[in-house]
Amino acid sequence: MAAAILVGTLASGADADDGGPTVGNDQGCHGSMVSVTVCAQAGGQAPGHSGSHEAKGASSTSGSGKSAAPKCTYTKLDPQPPASNLAMQDGKRQGGKGAVYQVLCMETGRVGTVWIPAGQPAAPQIDPEVLAHRAVDSMKLLGPEIANPRAAGKYVVGMPTWMWVDESPTTFGPNTATATAGGVTVTATAKVSSIRWNMGDGTEPETCDGPGTKYQASMGKAKSPDCGHVYEQASSTSKGGKFHGTATATWTIAWQVTGAPANAGQFTEVRATPFSVAVHEVQVVN
Repeated sequence: MAAAILVGTLASGADADDGGPTVGNDQGCHGSMVSVTVCAQAGGQAPGHSGSHEAKGASSTSGSGKSAAPKCTYTKLDPQPPASNLAMQDGKRQGGKGAVYQVLCMETGRVGTVWIPAGQPAAPQIDPEVLAHRAVDSMKLLGPEIANPRAAGKYVVGMPTWMWVDESPTTFGPNTATATAGGVTVTATAKVSSIRWNMGDGTEPETCDGPGTKYQASMGKAKSPDCGHVYEQASSTSKGGKFHGTATATWTIAWQVTGAPANAGQFTEVRATPFSVAVHEVQVVN
């Protein structure tokens, strides 16, 4: 997987041509045993990541870039489900020697059933949700690739700032990968569900449900319809004369065991991109 990130140097403002208004201008993957297969690819870029992983209902991890495996319990069902149950059908495909167990993962809220062949421990050596996290690790998901605010823009107090990001498999999704081990294959699909913009000026963060809308000159001094901010003070007194903020993407990951729709789940992870932006006051001369 190859991907890159613009580690957002958001500098002064948005030009009328593509960043925002300016003052004085009215213008089928296949896996093998113990393997990971990545399906999405963004060519010509370098892999990496920013920020931390965060599983729903669990503490986040950082540093190593590896997701924490959830702790699950397995309880043999008594009586066993009817033959129409998907886990029972999976067992039939495996020869019919074994039993269906209920899976409960308290950290992630996952509840489901799984067929475990006879002779294997009640808690299988390979849990599908662990494989799902392994698949996500292989995607090399990144923080938002910030398109605006941009380094060549012009930002001033009181003027609308439009925020948006470029979309790629590793910075926005969708991104799909599979992981296989112990005869179990899991496919995971990741996509950014929201981006939280901390603009660095002490105001409440802005949360945008999508990538944001790209500014066009014809929009004049209008505010962004879905992802914008207005700076109410200059950044001259801040460190380096700039506001320092963060764009944090929440990735929603849906996973499913191949050939067993009932054995599926979902969790979230986060990735962040820091940025800095210079905001100036307009000098009015009478």
